[in-house]
Amino acid sequence: LLNINVGGKLFQIAYKAAARYPITRIGKLALYTDPMKKLQLCDDYSVQKNEYFFDRDPSIFHYIFHFYCSGVLWIIDEMCPSNFVEEIEYWGIHLKYSQRCCRILFEEKQDELSEYLKIQKELEAELEPLDSAEQFEGKFLGRFRKMIWNLIENPYSSVPAKIIAVMSSIFVLISIVGMTLSTVEEMKHKTGKMWMERLEMICAIFFTSEYLMRLISSSSFKNFLRAAFNAVDLVAILPFYIQILFENLEEGDTLYHEELHKVENVSKLGKVLKLIKLMRIFRILKLARHSTGLQAFGFTMRQCYQQVCCLLLFIAMGVFTFSALMHSVEHDVPGTNFTSIPYAWWWAAVSLSTVGYGDTVPDTVLGRVVAFGCISFGIILNGMPISILYNKFSDYYAKLKAHENEI
Repeated sequence: LLNINVGGKLFQIAYKAAARYPITRIGKLALYTDPMKKLQLCDDYSVQKNEYFFDRDPSIFHYIFHFYCSGVLWIIDEMCPSNFVEEIEYWGIHLKYSQRCCRILFEEKQDELSEYLKIQKELEAELEPLDSAEQFEGKFLGRFRKMIWNLIENPYSSVPAKIIAVMSSIFVLISIVGMTLSTVEEMKHKTGKMWMERLEMICAIFFTSEYLMRLISSSSFKNFLRAAFNAVDLVAILPFYIQILFENLEEGDTLYHEELHKVENVSKLGKVLKLIKLMRIFRILKLARHSTGLQAFGFTMRQCYQQVCCLLLFIAMGVFTFSALMHSVEHDVPGTNFTSIPYAWWWAAVSLSTVGYGDTVPDTVLGRVVAFGCISFGIILNGMPISILYNKFSDYYAKLKAHENEI
């Protein structure tokens, strides 16, 4: 018998049983005749007791010992997958010796652990500040730039930083409200338009100052420009300056409005100008910088993009299927709105979402049966991803809040 001492616990394995697996550590210990090679396989050897000592986990070696006795490697669910794999690799035993059912469950648990660690790493990268205190050391005006950076970027660093964060959120809301009011008919007269333009100019100056302070105080311009939040800040201020540029071009073209092609250019510039003004709506994304809920929501969407894409695919399949069915049973009805499959897409979309505006409804009994099937499919479809998305969102939100409390 081989006397194996693992972490203070003695195990006895027959030489014949160990020799059946010559590529394993215990198998080599049973087959080698050179004492020096045997000593290289273990951590220590007791001549008096004839024991080979291994400084490993004895609780896991119980399953290794059972493997040499029975030829089957058992896996318990409570084990840490990483620790178990590390141990069996040390003993030179392959996972293929385990039962198929145990191996499948173990590999699933490994995949879950790998996915969890991957998400945890990405979440830590999300929480990690763009510029840590160490990155300012040795830089030009490092202490001053660090102070400005904390003032603008880290609202938990001081009371003035919190005030600036609140002011930033207030200016975002004011800008969105101003953009909304500018479309009201009563605000389009000269006085109202003048006040809206002044409000927009004040907001644009604040956002520009905020962006420039972040840019100047950043320790790395490359990392700064690659950050998503900074791209949002840039999108928030660009429409104001592009609008000024286009308005000046438009004024220059109107001097020669007698020519037809100049008038066409003015019309095109007007359409582009409206589109640029609409880009100001992206300023609301600036709220995510200081909103834990919005950050958690964005992180959830990035992590669950496969589930979301799968859901959109199912919705598209449902829209095409039920719109085709509805057109087939309703197209012969006089005065029907289902004159073609594309015209039935809108009905299928609102029915799948269980909203059902009622602007387009079937007239026949068979059409109502199809509509009932469409609504039922929509209820099942909408209920599928809710638990997955909500559980992940709540988990990420809790971790983000815990990080804020640590700060």
